[in-house]
Amino acid sequence: MPIEQRGVDTIPDEERTSRPRDLISLLLGSNLALGVVIFGWLPVSFGLGWWASLSSLVIGTVVGSALVAPLSLVSLRTATNLSTSSGAAFGVRGRLLGSIIGLLLSLGYTALTLWVGGDAMVGTLNRLLGLPAGGVSYGVVYAVLAFCTAFGAVYGYKLLLRMSRVLSIGMTILLVLGLFAYAGHFDPAPVAGSEYLLGDFWTTWILATVAAGLSGPIAFITLLGDYTRYISPKRHSAKAVLGCTYVGLVIGLLVPQLFGTFTALCIGGFEDYAGPLVAQAPFWFLVPLLLAASAGSVGNAGLMLYSMGLDLDAILPKATRTQATYVVAAFSTALVFGGHFLWEAQDAMTAFVLMLTAAGTPWAVITLINYIRCRGRYDEASLQVYNRRTVGGVYWFQAGWNVRATLAWVLGAIVGVLGVDAYPTYTGPLVEFTGGIDFSFLMAAAVTATAYLALSAGQPRPVPAVRAAAATPAATPAAPPVEAAVEAG
Repeated sequence: MPIEQRGVDTIPDEERTSRPRDLISLLLGSNLALGVVIFGWLPVSFGLGWWASLSSLVIGTVVGSALVAPLSLVSLRTATNLSTSSGAAFGVRGRLLGSIIGLLLSLGYTALTLWVGGDAMVGTLNRLLGLPAGGVSYGVVYAVLAFCTAFGAVYGYKLLLRMSRVLSIGMTILLVLGLFAYAGHFDPAPVAGSEYLLGDFWTTWILATVAAGLSGPIAFITLLGDYTRYISPKRHSAKAVLGCTYVGLVIGLLVPQLFGTFTALCIGGFEDYAGPLVAQAPFWFLVPLLLAASAGSVGNAGLMLYSMGLDLDAILPKATRTQATYVVAAFSTALVFGGHFLWEAQDAMTAFVLMLTAAGTPWAVITLINYIRCRGRYDEASLQVYNRRTVGGVYWFQAGWNVRATLAWVLGAIVGVLGVDAYPTYTGPLVEFTGGIDFSFLMAAAVTATAYLALSAGQPRPVPAVRAAAATPAATPAAPPVEAAVEAG
């Protein structure tokens, strides 16, 4: 299988051979990892029992997926990734906001996945083979996981799709075995000794719905276009793509998270999850658990690393996707090692991811509103102006930036970051006004939508020409071509 050569350039239609149902394989196979399973432990750690945890995860995931899934239609129309596509709203230089957010968000989730998977592997190998749980063991395991992850990400989309198809079946079987392994100790009541994190049931339940349910789909706001750009709108309908994206998000998140909730109650995992999961596993389940920790982590982190490579490629047009992926692979590996051996980075990284999610949500809101306004019609050539190191096109706005969209993003991001609750690392000042619940991305979305609609009211809206307007060489004055068509907003 050849290494994928495409970066964030426009994918020709003859190469867009994926099908909508591939989205289900990707979203299910890549999420059956302990880094996602552990989110199902969160409601239990908040003091909830089985039925309360189940309802919070289901409602949060179902609602969150409905809000996020429409983003998949953007890249279906543009044939490039979402951060590059956002140039239609933010300008061909303003879309760098999306690239940076996507790069850093994927970096955080990659590190968390490798940490959780690596820790579970070391614990399992300790019980199976007596492997010392010391620094050398962690170093070797992290190195192996990082190498396998980088290998898949460098080879690109087709290999990752094949891996996800295998993982969607294999990992499901392993999780089913896990249900039998732990079922004898299942108790639907809250873990003995636990208390409601926020003092009462309903406030704690809402927190679980937001932190564990809604946050799952929100993590994909910059990723969906990496997959749908390989689906041809000439052969597949937007309805099919939207439906498969929604089903993939719901199933791909609920299956591992509900496994996490179930097993957390079986092992009494109130303060910790990975350690008790390994310690209380029946001996016959240790090999399946080792496979789940290793293969699942590679599948999940591989797609994240692939997305990081695309985002860095979008930021540095002179670099190829392969070169960019090697760079982010080295950086993410160094972060994993540094986080384990040099400083306690897990809590800080969790806060980092939550704040980036709060900052990324306004970007996603603006990108989606713009899709609705332009009715899914984009000028593909104008979106690639920055990548080709030229200027002009219908998305040039003011020197490559749509100031109104950028200002709306700034307002929403500020509100979002101020509303983040990532105790003990960071708690925003707005949290005390929301009853101690992290509503950061919901507040960010509401403020952004209001600000963007108000600021852009009456703004001329770019309309793609029948033939893309010619871009001006970068050495010439930065002015949009006079033939760029616009219509009233």
